[in-house]
Amino acid sequence: MVVATDYRNDVDEILPGVVADRRHLHENPELGFQEVKTAAFVTERLQALGVEDIRTGINSTGVTGLIRGTGDGPGRDKVVLVRADMDALPIHEENAVDYKSRNDGVMHACGHDSHTAMLLGLARILNDRRDTFAGTVKVLFQPAEELPPGGAKGMIEQGVLEDPHVDAVFGLHVSSDTKTGVIKVGSGPIMAAADGYRITVQGKGGHGASPHQCVDPVIIGAQIGVALQTLVSREVDPLDNAVVSNCVFKAGEAFNVIPDTAQLAGTVRTFKPETRDLMEKRITELATGVAESMGGSATVDYTRGYPATINDPEMAELTMAAARGVVGEENVEIASPKMGAEDFSYFLLERPGCFFFVGTGNEDKDSEWSHHHPRFDIDEDGMAQGMATMAATVTSYLNR
Repeated sequence: MVVATDYRNDVDEILPGVVADRRHLHENPELGFQEVKTAAFVTERLQALGVEDIRTGINSTGVTGLIRGTGDGPGRDKVVLVRADMDALPIHEENAVDYKSRNDGVMHACGHDSHTAMLLGLARILNDRRDTFAGTVKVLFQPAEELPPGGAKGMIEQGVLEDPHVDAVFGLHVSSDTKTGVIKVGSGPIMAAADGYRITVQGKGGHGASPHQCVDPVIIGAQIGVALQTLVSREVDPLDNAVVSNCVFKAGEAFNVIPDTAQLAGTVRTFKPETRDLMEKRITELATGVAESMGGSATVDYTRGYPATINDPEMAELTMAAARGVVGEENVEIASPKMGAEDFSYFLLERPGCFFFVGTGNEDKDSEWSHHHPRFDIDEDGMAQGMATMAATVTSYLNR
């Protein structure tokens, strides 16, 4: 049986090629559902590796392939899926590096280029070591993680968890706020559900010098914005977690005109389904109630985004054990829940699995800028720990 140190040796051997792939992808970023060249690059690489049953064009640009183990073991009838997202962000890159984005205004500012390169590297490792595990690994390259409603749900609806039937799912994300060499794994909820709302306040406009003849939507909107902050502080269990952030407030054009309408919009982050339901209900009740009490009216458009990302405890423990074998006990940490969202959550709603974090933050390599920042970059050495941990996790699942 292959042990984690063997995978580290494999990774060290192929890392220069993985880095080259990552830099190529970084130079040629594409937005969600536009990853045509990225998908073609992935397909070409999988074909060169001899990956079987390559399927393309899933939910626009998604790609899958199969690596069938030839070992004899208890997992010979099992299928495990590993996912990487491929899309970039509409951000102008400010890094002064040789592999800077060539597409003005588009940048891999969240690390999806590295996720794609790492999964290609994992495919190479597992394909070369097919005799060391039983069962099948399905590699999945997903479009549009950054573009709600995202690419995961559509791929699932188009059957990627069947033919063959997938038993478990795994994914990873690089983390600039985690030191290179550290792997973080959490059990249960690790990333929040992300919803949004838009509130339109209807008042009665008029002259700014005659407010008594108007119904001021600016004042109503201000009261709603303040009242929204009481939902978490006074209606959510203090031991629960939730965020309501009003990020948009628009009203009027002229300094002496009270407008007819005002608009507010914001984001809502929760972990528990019942808290999510409460926020939707109470935001609507609060906005309409405040507006009506002040002589106006309000309509609320509440949109549900990605659900919470919830790791299966058993799969999380399996991943943690694999990580210990790769980076050592001292470099494996418990991941605290994040208020960011991930559409890998849709896979975890359908199958048990684990989504974990790979440290790529290194002050000496200027890779500690936050995700979605125009200076974001990664310490590429961290990709080695990510690939080795995923290889050990997947084969442990199939061979257990």
